[in-house]
Amino acid sequence: MNAEIIHDDNDVALPEPPLPAGNYTSAIRHDSLLFLSGQFPFANGQLAYRGKLGQELDVATGYQAARLCAINALAQMHKVLVSFDAVVGIARLEGYVQTAPEFQEHAKVLDGASDLFHHVLGDRGAHTRAVIGVASLPFDAPVEIVLTIRISPRQSWFWPRLLGFDRTKLMRSADHHLAEGSIWNWERLRTKHESIPR
Repeated sequence: MNAEIIHDDNDVALPEPPLPAGNYTSAIRHDSLLFLSGQFPFANGQLAYRGKLGQELDVATGYQAARLCAINALAQMHKVLVSFDAVVGIARLEGYVQTAPEFQEHAKVLDGASDLFHHVLGDRGAHTRAVIGVASLPFDAPVEIVLTIRISPRQSWFWPRLLGFDRTKLMRSADHHLAEGSIWNWERLRTKHESIPR
């Protein structure tokens, strides 16, 4: 984990986004949507949880696994968008839960991801979702999540370019939370750069 705090009143920190495990890309942006590939409960390059819900793992452990998947999803978002200011909302969350045949508490497991998105993004963390029980997942992971995110095309254009300006370094020295929406946020800075596409 690095020290990139994503919410001032909690201890959630962004890890380095996990690398793809196959011949695919972690995220693709198309117009006002950002599509994330499946995220697993990796921590420090290792799978933090293994096994089936209702067999090796209980619901509380599954909740933590889903939460870790969500942290990795936030890290992928941040890598692409630079700032969560660009996130309009989460359109859809899909969760895949590796379970024993008799397991029925899939929703409680996926709440680990849903609760984190609401906590970090507030109202923008609201989402539709589907949760599906499966017999197996890659790496013997208990949970995998897939996200479709609604983004602001103007803001997602704005922040990566702003971070290349000399002005940004001065702002960072006064406020280390620049990329997470501080007093130097989109609304105050957008009037300085009228060339932003609409």
